Amino acid sequence: MHMVDYGGRPDGPVVVLVHGLGGSHLNWDLLAPLLTPHARVLSLDLPGFGRSEPGERQATVHANVAVLDRFLREVAGEPAVLVGNSMGGMISLLEAATAPASRVRGLVLLDPAVPGPRRSLDPLVALVFAGYAVPGVGEWVMRARRARTGARAQVTDMLRLCGVDPAAVPPALLDRSVALLEQRQDVVGMDRAFLTAARSLLRLLVDPRRYRRAMAAVRAPVLLVHGNRDRLVSVANARDVARRHPRWRYLELPGVGHTPQLQVPEALAAELVGWLAELPEPVPPR
Repeated sequence: MHMVDYGGRPDGPVVVLVHGLGGSHLNWDLLAPLLTPHARVLSLDLPGFGRSEPGERQATVHANVAVLDRFLREVAGEPAVLVGNSMGGMISLLEAATAPASRVRGLVLLDPAVPGPRRSLDPLVALVFAGYAVPGVGEWVMRARRARTGARAQVTDMLRLCGVDPAAVPPALLDRSVALLEQRQDVVGMDRAFLTAARSLLRLLVDPRRYRRAMAAVRAPVLLVHGNRDRLVSVANARDVARRHPRWRYLELPGVGHTPQLQVPEALAAELVGWLAELPEPVPPR
């Protein structure tokens, strides 16, 4: 497993950043430094993403919940605030639903993968995920994309899909993202991990009853943040979840897409820092 310890304030809360589908620790490079004056900040690459080579490990959502749980126990070592984006939000939420208060102190969901009142996907997103869902077709799509486009085009295409203008991303971060894609060793394993995670995520959203029960079981304070221009997870889904959970704090970001930590890191950090300051004292581990 690959992780990044950004350092930070020793007496502040521990914040663990969990990336989404196709993401990595690099998704947090603009946000994490803004949090370190107020918290100790860690991030991890889930198996099959970033620098965590997949090997023979499973990459389903529930397998990644188990990975996150072990990371909290063995690395974070104290009650942590989980900050999850997209699939990382789903994974963090499922962890918070079952973990004791001595492990999860708070939960921040950034454009999480959540079900909505109706299935209203962007047509391009619907087409892409329909391809991922079909065995054989998804694998062909991944191979064809890699053969047709280089690493830089893959990175910039993903940024645009998430609502981020590649020209607004610091060139050094863009270069590091391209280099990470080029340096991956087990390409077939990475594709397998991506598709396994995507199909697992879709199953939870198509029949969300178990997922909704997990949401209802969360007892930690929750901050739900969603961009109203998100193409991957409709803002209608987030509004519906916020209505169902009035105890949660809901923040809607106008003009923002699927990855606010890359699009508006300063504004997001200001909101997170204020919310962190209001958290109750952590429950010590027994």
